[in-house]
Amino acid sequence: MTIYETIKAAISVKQAAEHYGLKVNRNGMACCPFHNDRHPSLKLNEDYFFCFGCGAKGDVIDFVTKLFDLSNYEAAQKLAADFGLDPKPPTAAALPKPKHPYIRQFREDEMLCFRALTDYLHLLEDWKVRYAPKTPDDALDDRFVEACQMLDYIEYLADILTVGDLEERVAVVDELMKEGKIAFLRDYVARKKKEEQHHEQRNSTEPIR
Repeated sequence: MTIYETIKAAISVKQAAEHYGLKVNRNGMACCPFHNDRHPSLKLNEDYFFCFGCGAKGDVIDFVTKLFDLSNYEAAQKLAADFGLDPKPPTAAALPKPKHPYIRQFREDEMLCFRALTDYLHLLEDWKVRYAPKTPDDALDDRFVEACQMLDYIEYLADILTVGDLEERVAVVDELMKEGKIAFLRDYVARKKKEEQHHEQRNSTEPIR
């Protein structure tokens, strides 16, 4: 394992950024030091950084290289010294994680989340009208109750992805992509739509009495 691999396996970009004075919020966003950034536009992950404002990107060594105007080797030596690492390869070290795509991956995830949210939103809007009780004495349909409970929240999330600032959108996408939440929502909506279609087809084929 080279000195570069040793550094990247031991120090995350976020750790380095915080060590060198950047204030990183809980969503992993910070004001970019590479351009005049008034609102956090620099996304810091374990393995890489990407600025949505100026396009700066790379791994932890690239970050320090750019921040202090050093060569890659000088940046690696500085990181090793500042974090108390032996620049020689350790006897056992974790393999570096595979790199993720940058802005393209975020845009794809954001679009995936937006489509799933709007599909669910349209379903809830339909349920709130279709299954509303006709009289005060009618029992409440579960779909009507779900629509009443979830409509405002789902509309709020969709609005953030439509008109929210970058930090808000990144936070929503990160949360929805965790633990398969968005995949579950897509499957749930597809299943409910299929149930609705089946119910409508069955009613249309029943003879009128």
